[in-house]
Amino acid sequence: MNASLASVEAVSVTQGAGHHFFGYYDKSCWDAGGRWILGQESGFMHRPPGENDVLKIGMIDTANGCEWMPLAETRAWNWQQGCMLQWLGTSRKVIFNDRKDGRYVARILDTATGKEQVIDRPVYGVNREGTYAVSVNFSRLHHQRPGYGYAGVPDPWKEEGEPEEDGIFAVDLQTGESRLILSTAEAAAFLRNASFEGKTHRFNHLQFGANGRRFAFLHRYKTPEEEVGSTRLMTMDIDGKNLCCLSDHQLVSHYDWRGSDGILAWANRNGSGAHYYYFRDQSSQIEMVGDGDLACDGHCSFSPDGKWVLTDTYPDTEHYRTLLLYGWERRERIDIGKFLSPPMEWQIRCDLHPRWNRDGRKICIDSLHEGRRQMYVLDVSEIVLSGDFA
Repeated sequence: MNASLASVEAVSVTQGAGHHFFGYYDKSCWDAGGRWILGQESGFMHRPPGENDVLKIGMIDTANGCEWMPLAETRAWNWQQGCMLQWLGTSRKVIFNDRKDGRYVARILDTATGKEQVIDRPVYGVNREGTYAVSVNFSRLHHQRPGYGYAGVPDPWKEEGEPEEDGIFAVDLQTGESRLILSTAEAAAFLRNASFEGKTHRFNHLQFGANGRRFAFLHRYKTPEEEVGSTRLMTMDIDGKNLCCLSDHQLVSHYDWRGSDGILAWANRNGSGAHYYYFRDQSSQIEMVGDGDLACDGHCSFSPDGKWVLTDTYPDTEHYRTLLLYGWERRERIDIGKFLSPPMEWQIRCDLHPRWNRDGRKICIDSLHEGRRQMYVLDVSEIVLSGDFA
């Protein structure tokens, strides 16, 4: 590995008795204007949330001493991805998942007026304009991959490996209407192979490309004895057409779109092993990226201008996670911080989950390095704007 070093200060933007985090790496916690940062607060952190545990939702005012402004509460959340809290486009509206009347829903809250809209399905990925989303069965995730689903609502298809009435739904966030665009059974039938037999199939990690026309997702399937199982990386149109399988060599983990036609993913390829690969959507073009420099799985995302990859590592032998940038054109790794991550049960671990702000000059992470789960901001403008690294 050949990495440059550029230590950057991590400044806490949350404090107090509660444990704070944003969640996943695939969305920005900053509003369009850059003033407000979304966050979530829990009174505990040493166990998975149960169906009656409440998560508090708030905004951090970076223009006023990082004051915490409470917004709402939810009973549909986990430690890895929270309640899918995110901004809707460039508006002051936010969307997040909750449980209501024995089912999971999404709530749209206007943080400026307090007005609220309830959507009949929970959301996973949301397009950049905030007009529509894709939804999956979070009850199925809860029993098939604990830590990514929600407790509190039984899965009607728990005993079915390939249900025909469950799967990925497209959700119109303006009208609230939704429809099934890919059933679990249809996904399992697409380019089917013998290893699918007798497995329970599910979907996870859905994300839109930049233009919102297509989204990617992971199709996973496993036996009860397996923890994760096998994974395929797939893409399709929001109207349910043009289904495509980009990788089906057992392992695909974290990924991110670069624009609307390329995806960087940690994956296995038979013959070359597990690495970061760059896939061209709806094609067979595949390129290995960062061989030797990016040597392990991490939560990867492209800067808004596509010039940098931001990612992290899992804990090393001394329990430190490394935060790093990777120049896309020069193919150069720059380590910007190491953070102590005390050992925890896998489901409740605190990954850094680094995410960019809207102009690609700051990064926000979740971390335990000071003893409590809190959110931190790092200013990387000197690196990303410097000719020494660009």
